[in-house]
Amino acid sequence: MLFTESCAGCSAPGETLCRRCRFALVSAPQPHLAGCVRAALPFDGVARQAILGLKYRNRRRVAAVLAEAVVRRLALQRDHVDLVTWAPTGATRAAGRGFDQSEILARAIARQLGVPCRRLLYRCHGPAQTGRTRAERLGGPAFRGRAVVPAPRVLLVDDVHTTGATLTAALQALAAGGVADVVPVAVAAAGTYVGEHVRHVTPDHPSGARAAA
Repeated sequence: MLFTESCAGCSAPGETLCRRCRFALVSAPQPHLAGCVRAALPFDGVARQAILGLKYRNRRRVAAVLAEAVVRRLALQRDHVDLVTWAPTGATRAAGRGFDQSEILARAIARQLGVPCRRLLYRCHGPAQTGRTRAERLGGPAFRGRAVVPAPRVLLVDDVHTTGATLTAALQALAAGGVADVVPVAVAAAGTYVGEHVRHVTPDHPSGARAAA
C-alpha cells in the first residue's frame, strides 16, 4: 500500500495521527493554569509536534484531531457557547503561511460543537510574539474587537498559551466591543505546571531550541 500521508506526531506513514500518537494525546496530563483560561494539552510530545506541524508544515488535517481533544478534555459542550472566535496571529505571519492556525483550530472546534465561527478580533500592527523573550511577551499583542448585538456567549480560542498576554489582550478587546461573556481556552499550554514539573518551552519555533526565560 502506498501512503501519501504521515503521522503528524511521529512521521510514521499512514494516518494524520497514528493510533499510538492518538493514545499519547488522550493520555497526556491536562495543564493547570491560573485564572479563567483552560488548556487541553501540555505543549509537549505529540501535541507539540502536531501543533508545530499545523503551523509550519501546513498539516491542516490534524486540526480536527486537536479540536476533538479540546472539546472532550475541556467538556466544552457544557459551556453552551453561541459562537466561536479566535485570537488572530499577525497579518504578516498569516500571509506567509497562507492561513491563521488559530482560525483553523477555532473553526474545527466550532464544527465539533455545532455552532458558528466568526472573526470578532483584529490584530493591531506590532511586533510578532515569535522570537521574543518571556518579558517581552508579557506586554502582549494589541487587538480591536468587533461589536456584536446582541452580545453572545463566545468561546475564544488560542493555539498555545505561554504567558497569557495574548488571551488577556483579546479578552479586553472583546469586552470593549460589548462581548463580556467569554470562555477563553488554549489548545495547549507551554511554560506552565504540569503535574509536579514546570516546563519551559518556546512554542513558536519548530526546533524549540530556545527555552522561554
